[in-house]
Amino acid sequence: MYGATRHVRIPDVGADGKARLVNRRRIFEGRLVTLEVDRIIEPSGLEVEREVLRHPGAAVLLAVTEERKVVLVRQYRHAAGEFLLEAPAGTIDPGEEPAQTARRELVEETGYYPNRLEKLTEFFPSPGVLEELMHLYVATELERRVGSLDDDESLEPVELEWDRALSLEIGKDVRDAKTIIALSYLRTHPLFK
Repeated sequence: MYGATRHVRIPDVGADGKARLVNRRRIFEGRLVTLEVDRIIEPSGLEVEREVLRHPGAAVLLAVTEERKVVLVRQYRHAAGEFLLEAPAGTIDPGEEPAQTARRELVEETGYYPNRLEKLTEFFPSPGVLEELMHLYVATELERRVGSLDDDESLEPVELEWDRALSLEIGKDVRDAKTIIALSYLRTHPLFK
C-alpha cells in the first residue's frame, strides 16, 4: 500500500457535477491495461485518491443461430482460476469501432460471422476501479467462417439449445457479469419472442 487516503473537503467543485483531476500517477503499464492513481476532487468537494485500471473497452456478443442455439464459449480465466462459460467478447483494438471488434471476435472465437449485428446497450462491468466500457451486441444471421484464436487464448465454442441457455443458473453455471447481462436479453429482446 502506498499510503493512507486523506479526506479533505473542498467547497465549490463546479457546476458540471464531475470530479476535477488534481494529479495522476502511473503505477503500471501493461500490454492491455494501465494502472493509475488519480487525486481528484469529487463533486461533493471531497479530495481523494482513486486507483483506476485503464482499459480500451470491449465488445460482447449475444450470438443466436438460425436454429435458436445460443453460442457461448468456455474459456480459462486465470484471474478466476477456472474455466468460465461466457458470451464471446474481445478488447477493442486501437482505431477500431466496437461493432468491428464484435464481428472480428465472434469469428475468431466461434467461427461464426454475424450478418446482422444490433447494439443492445453498453455498460461498465466494475466502475469502482475499472474504466472499461463494454458494448453489448446481439448477433444473428450467422454464417460459418474459419475462426482463429489469439495465441494466448484457451477456449472452446459451446452451442446451447434455447431452453438450456434460458435455464443456466446465475452464480453456478454462469458467473461473469457480461454473460449474465447478455443472457438477460434472451428473455426480453423482441427478436427472441
